[in-house]
Amino acid sequence: MMSRIPPKRVYTQLPVWVVEDHHDVVSHIYRAIASRHLPLRNIRMVHLDSHPDLLIPINMCADTVFDKDTLFSELSIENWIMPMVYAGHVSCVAWLHPYWAQQIREGEHRMFVGRDPSTTTIRVTSTDNYFLSDGLYVCEKQLENSKPLRLNVVKVNPIKPGQRSSRGQNSVEDLERWFVKRQRMDGETAEEAGCSETLFKFTDSLQPAGVSAEAILGTGKSQSTETDDNDEGSPAYVVKILSTMLSETEPYILDIDLDFFSCKNPFKELYTQNEYDILKELYNFRGPGPNATEEELEECVDHRVRQLEDLEAAFADLLEDDGEETVTRWASNPGMASLAQLVSSLKSRNLSPDYEMVHQAGLTCDSMELPHHISSDEEIDRLISAVQLFLKALPKPMLVTMSRSSLDEYCPVEQVDSVQSRVLALLESLYGQLDLHKDYEHSSTETQACQAQAS
Repeated sequence: MMSRIPPKRVYTQLPVWVVEDHHDVVSHIYRAIASRHLPLRNIRMVHLDSHPDLLIPINMCADTVFDKDTLFSELSIENWIMPMVYAGHVSCVAWLHPYWAQQIREGEHRMFVGRDPSTTTIRVTSTDNYFLSDGLYVCEKQLENSKPLRLNVVKVNPIKPGQRSSRGQNSVEDLERWFVKRQRMDGETAEEAGCSETLFKFTDSLQPAGVSAEAILGTGKSQSTETDDNDEGSPAYVVKILSTMLSETEPYILDIDLDFFSCKNPFKELYTQNEYDILKELYNFRGPGPNATEEELEECVDHRVRQLEDLEAAFADLLEDDGEETVTRWASNPGMASLAQLVSSLKSRNLSPDYEMVHQAGLTCDSMELPHHISSDEEIDRLISAVQLFLKALPKPMLVTMSRSSLDEYCPVEQVDSVQSRVLALLESLYGQLDLHKDYEHSSTETQACQAQAS
């Protein structure tokens, strides 16, 4: 007898889970899978963030993804998506980034995520510097139990000053027609177009944006807009890209980090510019180039892994003893001469520097710095208006997850409440009354209780 496939379920009101640390959304996604509101496999995610969050826990055993409680305890804010890919739950991700965040090349990337049997860890076949600089790359033939991932990297620009007043309902209707007509022109569902494993013949391919907006609409520039709607970063551009991976009939996750609207690099406030420059020199990563051979890629990763291991060991040693002898010994290593100057500068401001934090800061200083752009209220509003325009044209998500990212100051603490209120108002205007869960309030209460008990 054939097994009966459980029917899909729909929420009465759109659930919105607001957490503090971004990786805490994973438990809510898993709950939606368990309740059959989301499918077990091939979930699509639209991810608005100033950071990709696509790294992998460097030493985590791959099989950890099959023990959810252990998995939740090992995730961090920068590495919570890829374990869900390896587990088979997520196969398509659109990283929508503001113009100031450029950690991964714009366009469509196809890759595999699997288990490296030599280390039992999760690794990826992408050769983008974002993954190479963390030592996460291995060739496809080296992976076991590999899963395909389609990643679309899509820039979002704030709408231009004055543009909101000139945009009427017609522009929203144009975007909605774009979404429908694009799918009809393709002649296939979004699953067939974007998430079928049979299409993954090449890894890490970077694809062009696709059919022009004019070809879809059959017209030139819309009369209701001040700029070309096909411009990279415009709402129409975002809809055009997302129409190739989303479908009216398949559920997806809308994930929003509030630092998408205004973002800080908190490490810049911890260290002087000179100290930060030394960290960039110590942790510098230079990729092998776009036409690197397999041998060159493997050599690049091996060198990078050794470099990071040496730096981690150096700062672990300094945590125990940062005397002159220890500093001199480590500074004599190739590429580490400036370590002595860094330690001297740190100790001039604090006799007991937090070397573990220094190492964490250094890990963000490889080929590209963390994004840092504190937006004005007016720019936040223009970004929210852009998001409203493209979301209006897309299908309603099945689940919304939202991260505040304020305690670690990636979203400026003085702005986070205001940004959150405006984003929630936006969602309510589009989707009606929300089933809102402020999970971060519960977490904060637990933290305060534990701190009080400890004291």
